[in-house]
Amino acid sequence: MNDALYIAATGMQAQQTQLNVIANNVANVNTAGFKRSSVNFHDLVHTQAAAALTADNELARAGALTGAGVAIGTVSKQFAAGDLKQTGSAMDVAIQGNGFIEVLLGDGSTGYSRGGTLHVNADNLLATAEGYVLKQRIQIPTDARGFSVGSDGHVTATDGKLRDWSLGRIDLVTFANPSALSAMGDNVYRAPPQAGDALVATPGEGGAGRLMQGQLEASNVKLIDEMVQLMVAQRAYEMNVKVIQAADEVASLTNNLRK
Repeated sequence: MNDALYIAATGMQAQQTQLNVIANNVANVNTAGFKRSSVNFHDLVHTQAAAALTADNELARAGALTGAGVAIGTVSKQFAAGDLKQTGSAMDVAIQGNGFIEVLLGDGSTGYSRGGTLHVNADNLLATAEGYVLKQRIQIPTDARGFSVGSDGHVTATDGKLRDWSLGRIDLVTFANPSALSAMGDNVYRAPPQAGDALVATPGEGGAGRLMQGQLEASNVKLIDEMVQLMVAQRAYEMNVKVIQAADEVASLTNNLRK
């Protein structure tokens, strides 16, 4: 059996995954806080080459190893910072630098967000636009005329008499290996053990970034880079198709030897 057929098939499957990831990156080029994904490939197990005839017509093994193709190792998030865009809205909060805001998920566990547009829910608690309450459970008074978020995460509200009230602080969380975070959608991530321990820090300290009110972090997708990756994936897919065609032609020649 011609192994080239199966080896090339693994290449086509891997490049199809690459195309899917690129398509998702491009589709989210205007999604605030979106982080692009990248595909990591690894080669499959190598096997001993088949026996060959020497010049003396004796069977010998050259000791060469042949590969079995390629597989997807991981699809990881790249947390390079996106550009900050001024919005002027007090409900928009971006993170300048490293870190994530802790939010409470529906099952009671903790998720991690890169910020975005906030809102005050029915219980007067600060939550993300998707409805996830901030873990610090910061409650905005019903008579507050507005609130502000300092670069250090301190949240202050102003009442009808123009008095300022301290409501708490939004801390940030950093990870030793943030690329291992798994995306849930809605700009929220879960932290598997591979990401490392969640290290809580005051914004601006301990390697954590600062909070910027009135700004949003843009997607870190660069269309030029994605187009280059798209062309490389397309050419690699084409070459794997050529290998399958060549292997099929060789098999056809072999089948026709008796004619």
